[in-house]
Amino acid sequence: MSPIWQTVRSYIFWSHDRGTLHYDVMVTLILFFVFLSPYWINFKDKPVERNPHRTGVAVLPDGKGGLIYQIDARAIQAKNEAAIRTELFSIIEPISGEVSILKYEAERDRSGRILTYKVWVQR
Repeated sequence: MSPIWQTVRSYIFWSHDRGTLHYDVMVTLILFFVFLSPYWINFKDKPVERNPHRTGVAVLPDGKGGLIYQIDARAIQAKNEAAIRTELFSIIEPISGEVSILKYEAERDRSGRILTYKVWVQR
């Protein structure tokens, strides 16, 4: 085996002792890769932009492994069911990420005015 291939093999199997020239070269190459590769390689690791929720949201466990979100009714402006579901999702999604709404129900006071929405979600 030629000396060049022996050196390459020793780099691959990391067979040099600490403090030697070859060890320092390997560590330097690794550090160059870690710190300089993001400038040339697009890892596509930027965080997802999410709008923060507008109101106070309480998150409770439902006892079955899911979550119940309690959302103030003032945050919901829509009147029909599809629009209400869309607004509820837009409030919950920035908090918990990708979820699906299983069901929701409005909690009303004695006069029939909606106070909060309880939303059951599943991941």
